[in-house]
Amino acid sequence: MDSQINQESQIEIRELTANGMSFRCRVCGMNNTGEAVILLHGFPETSHMWEGVLQFLASQGYRCLAPDQRGYSPGSRPQDVNSYRIDEIASDIVALADAVGFQKFHLVGHDWGAGCGWTLIQFYSDRVHTFSALSIPHLAAFRTAKNTDSEQKKRSWYIDFFQLPLIPEIIFTMIIAIAPSGFWSHSTKAEVAEYVSVFRRFDALQGIINWYRANQNFDLEYGEVFVPTTMIWGNKDIAIARAGMEMTKQYMKGDYKFIELDAGHNLVQEQFEPVTQAILERLQRVSNTNTI
Repeated sequence: MDSQINQESQIEIRELTANGMSFRCRVCGMNNTGEAVILLHGFPETSHMWEGVLQFLASQGYRCLAPDQRGYSPGSRPQDVNSYRIDEIASDIVALADAVGFQKFHLVGHDWGAGCGWTLIQFYSDRVHTFSALSIPHLAAFRTAKNTDSEQKKRSWYIDFFQLPLIPEIIFTMIIAIAPSGFWSHSTKAEVAEYVSVFRRFDALQGIINWYRANQNFDLEYGEVFVPTTMIWGNKDIAIARAGMEMTKQYMKGDYKFIELDAGHNLVQEQFEPVTQAILERLQRVSNTNTI
């Protein structure tokens, strides 16, 4: 990958305003002439997790944006729990796209970023070319699996734990103080350093955990999906069982591809080459068959 990185593939950090808040964003290849791609991180990471993917996609001619989302960016940490509803967070992404002139874009999301992505393609499908979802199934499928599948129920224990007041924040503060590298065992030293700098702040940590408090039951109406979508899942994922992945297919009415990897939850760090190639294939599959 390094041999393909050129001057247009260097990452720049920008502060962008959306929905009256300020978001710290990584951008790459913004002077390219290709289509736009927005990449959404999940818990417990920031846009730093996408750096290698940003550079790779920019080297292929794409214009890329990866924001630090609500709670993670210093300028976007509202105190109200309901401010972290997934539909509110999805509206941030549309506003950020507007801020940089992305009328329509490809979407890539991991973990909560994928949850946000499923919400975007449900309620803003006219803005999205394609969607590449990493680790998290269609949210109606996940909701059903969480309520009915015994394995998913076991793996979702932490969602209920995060509903407790203050205790999750205290536990995370202790983890970060004692063994941060163990918590982010698949991340680089640079990634861990950034994550620690965010998670050691109580206002950030509270906002980040409020994503779980505001969306415990995924109670929005998620239905059929017509946006071309690739779903990537690691069969050793400690948080997401197979049931939700299998249920996802029933909602997919457009071009859909499911990819199962021999990996855990942190797909980008564990299987960088297969993941980036799958994302690129999704982007090019639409580009080669449609005039966009």
